[in-house]
Parts: sequence; C-alpha cells; structure tokens
Amino acid sequence: MTHVISIINLKGGVGKTQTTIALSEFLAANYNKKVLIIDLDPQTNATVSLMDENRWLEQDKKGNTVFQLFSDKVYNTKLFNIDNSIVKNVSNIDSGIKNLDLLPSSLRLIDIQDKLPLVSNSGYFIKTPITILKESLANVITNYDYVIIDCPPNLGLITLSGIFISDYYLIPTIPDILSTYGIPQILTRINAFKNDAGINIRPLGIVISMFRSNNRLHNSIVESLKYKERKGDYPRIFDTYIPLSVKISEAAEYQAGVKTLPQKYGYELYDRYNHLVEEVLKYVE
Repeated sequence: MTHVISIINLKGGVGKTQTTIALSEFLAANYNKKVLIIDLDPQTNATVSLMDENRWLEQDKKGNTVFQLFSDKVYNTKLFNIDNSIVKNVSNIDSGIKNLDLLPSSLRLIDIQDKLPLVSNSGYFIKTPITILKESLANVITNYDYVIIDCPPNLGLITLSGIFISDYYLIPTIPDILSTYGIPQILTRINAFKNDAGINIRPLGIVISMFRSNNRLHNSIVESLKYKERKGDYPRIFDTYIPLSVKISEAAEYQAGVKTLPQKYGYELYDRYNHLVEEVLKYVE
C-alpha cells in the first residue's frame, strides 16, 4: 500500500524541505522503503539537495521536471514523460540511496503557476488543474511504499494538486510566532478542500524544527501548541523535536563523498530524525 504525505507550511525557512529530504532518506536507507519525492516547490531546494546540479540542469533542459507536467496542461501539449522524468537512486550519500527516487522541480515552475487558473475546467472537476498530478502519476505511484511531496509555501493550485493525491499532510514549524501563525489557515483550508474535493486526507501532525531548548519563547510556543492539541484544535505534536544545528544547513548542500546518514547529519540529528521516522511509521502503518 502506498502512503502519500504532503509537507507544507505557509512560511519559508521552517525546515519544510529538510524534513522532506530527511524523512525520505531515512525511510529508504534505514527502513528499506521504496520512496518517491515529488518536488513541487519552484525554489527547487529539495531537487538541488538530492542530485548533482549539472544533471538537474540537463533534466530541466529536456523537459523532464514537474514544470513540463503542468506546462502540458496549460498549453495542451504532450511533452512530459513520467518515466524519463523520475530520477532513480538520488541523494549524495554513497552515490545515491537505493529505492529513493525524485521527480524534480524547475525554477520555470514560477512562470506557469499563475497560468494554471486559466485552464478551463469545462464544467467538470476531473478537468481542473487539481487533478494533474493524479493523472500523471496514476501508473507509477503504486510502485512506491511512500510518496513524499515538498509543497510550495502557499495553498495555490500546485500545492492543492499535491494535497489532492495525499493521504496525510505534515506541518514542520519553528516554535516562534511567525512560523506558527499560518497553522490555523492550513488546517481550515485543507479541511474545506477535503470536503469540496471528496478526498480523505488527514493531518499527520506538527513537527517542531530548529528547536532551541534554552530559548524561553520556543518553550512557551511549544507548550501553547500542545495545549491546542489537548483541546482538539490542532493535530498531534510529534514527540521528537529537531534541534537547531549547523548540520541542517550542511546537509542541504549536495556534497560528494558522504558515505552514511550519520556522516551527513551528525549523530544528534541522525538520532532525532530516526526517532521522527519511527513516529511516522507508527502513526501511518
């Protein structure tokens, strides 16, 4: 059975992409899961963290990214090929992690996202841009145990196309005021979309990222989030907190020569991410 999880926050810089990458790498390397990452974010951070830049530029030049997938819908072309676009065994760890694949993004996705609302729905939901991912992935998605989607920091049509095929969504957040401000909007909008679209997506939970245990504000915000969880206003707060660490920014760089996950993340982050994945597996499986 395939489990599809969208990673989302309306604010950038909260650990969204790093959570996507770490979950995927650990699921594939430590738990022998076959994983597909879909990078829907035009910033392409997940893509350039997982594959060599020259290889990515060649993919983009050939139209083998999610840009072409959405562009075909806008311009009524048929250039996108899913089999050519999925990059096998990505990651800089030991020349790639077996069973970890990537559908890369493109900077050109920025140019297409504003044109998607112009796509005619012809009066039928099935013809809207929301279904683009579902239609394109229909023949490949069941090849994977997990599909992890790195969503843009918004709730536009590209994000909703990812939400449409997802079983769960996960919200990483720094425990500060600005990073947590959009959580109610995410919960409300996705719930409304769920009802309108007739899908069965559920919140997997909120992950605390870049946590500073000696910071009074961070601890106060965490307690506030837990209080809202107890009241039933928020979904579960994961027990595992991801600490602020220089290793997070280092891990985001595509550097050759890294042999293991502990080498890439350092032992503290490795331990935390491994515990986070254990929690995800417990709640999903």
